[in-house]
Amino acid sequence: MIIQYLFPKKGDARDLQLSVIDKKTNAELRFRTYITIEEKEWDHARQRPKNPYLKSSKKVNTKMEAIRLRILEVYRHKRNREISSRTINRIIRTISLDKQVSHPRDSFLLFVQQYIASRRHIICHSTFKRYMVFFRFLERYQGARSKRLMTKDLNDGFIQDFIDFGRSGSYSESTIYRTLNFVKNVLNFAEKKGIRTSVREFEIRRKAQQRELVTISEDEILRITNCEVPAVLKAAREWLLISCYTGQRISDFMEFTRDKLIEINGIVCISFVQKKTRKEITLPLHPAVTEVIRRNNGNFPRPLDALVYNRQIRQIARLAGLHHQIRARKRIGHRTKTVLTQKWQVITSHIGRRSFATNFFGKIPTALLMEATGHSMEEMFLKYINRTDNNRIASLNGYFHSTYTEGISRTISGNEFRTVSKHQWK
Repeated sequence: MIIQYLFPKKGDARDLQLSVIDKKTNAELRFRTYITIEEKEWDHARQRPKNPYLKSSKKVNTKMEAIRLRILEVYRHKRNREISSRTINRIIRTISLDKQVSHPRDSFLLFVQQYIASRRHIICHSTFKRYMVFFRFLERYQGARSKRLMTKDLNDGFIQDFIDFGRSGSYSESTIYRTLNFVKNVLNFAEKKGIRTSVREFEIRRKAQQRELVTISEDEILRITNCEVPAVLKAAREWLLISCYTGQRISDFMEFTRDKLIEINGIVCISFVQKKTRKEITLPLHPAVTEVIRRNNGNFPRPLDALVYNRQIRQIARLAGLHHQIRARKRIGHRTKTVLTQKWQVITSHIGRRSFATNFFGKIPTALLMEATGHSMEEMFLKYINRTDNNRIASLNGYFHSTYTEGISRTISGNEFRTVSKHQWK
């Protein structure tokens, strides 16, 4: 059986049409789907929305795949015999007109929905959005394989097939493996409900890969501080400095206000609760931050929308001369890829948090830095460290040269300098 989606011809109803072709007889039947999409958004060659990541397109894709899968399930259940037009019409109408696609009992995606619902009250909105990314990813995998994901079928063989599917779709390695770990969590959730799974076979081995982290060095922060910027960019520059010296996420630092300032033993601190982790943070203010507050008459700068802030800090970095080329992850179309690009082009709101961790790592005890950033595990904190930071390389090189010079000076002063023969060196 071949199932295809077709955009309606002129004069027809504006709903997508479904073509069902019986391979044995070559007979074709067409059905109205009650799924509507603009022609400019439809990819005729791929038979899907051009941009599958738009909110409206996601709904269309979900219903299309659910209809296709359900028809194939009925066809297989009937042992590849022809399905009546009435049955197909009923499947199409039910799925098309329902507000939400339902998943059968014991299907894995139903357990995913239950798992997300069980944690909805204890996770922040960004975590919920990430869970939904995993859920949609699994939906696309199920649709591509034209076979419903059942809990009992998720084993070691599924892992490699899912990795292959993700790579063929140009998903990042991070998204693929984070989704697999999410699957493992859901399987453990199912086990607690008394459902037998193969979670003990679920071994996820990921090859170590070098991460392309973008950070701003202390010299670059100084250039950003001193460069001339238009008045419209000054608030963004001051928030960028605040983020680099507090190490917080934009969801937290953009809500800093004078009311959150407290004094402890004569030390001015900012006290707040992190939105993502719900952790209480009390952080002494860096002199650079107190200087920003002084310039704003004892207040923080006016808050900015995240999209505006991201756009403006890139303009600031360009004006500050951050033009050198680096390797970094950059969004191209619907995916991110590692490219060679000018540094200012890949700066985002999270760079302040990474720069804080990198610039103070090794100078301040890691435990204190983790208290400031709100990380619970050192393993997670260390992922924020840019291991190829040029300032640290320069410092290490300086230590090499200074210790070498000191050693030579001590040797010569002690009259211990002597020639080492080739035989002795070996």
